[in-house]
Amino acid sequence: MNKWLIFSKDNCPYCDKAKFALQNESEVEVKNISAVASFKQELLEMNPNARTMPQIFLNGELIGGYDNLIAWQKENG
Repeated sequence: MNKWLIFSKDNCPYCDKAKFALQNESEVEVKNISAVASFKQELLEMNPNARTMPQIFLNGELIGGYDNLIAWQKENG
């Protein structure tokens, strides 16, 4: 079973689109860096090059942003 992790922030349309794209997945955790400051540090430890939101991980591996998620979904069904 896949475990998804989305780092997002407030007022981010691509974050909202990513959450919508994964709405049918059983394990999706969303960490809002606007709400909990420690989530930003956690994100930077997982991906020091993160500069945009959302940052999406699948089973601990970086998928990328929203566009990368959609490309991954098309490739992997």
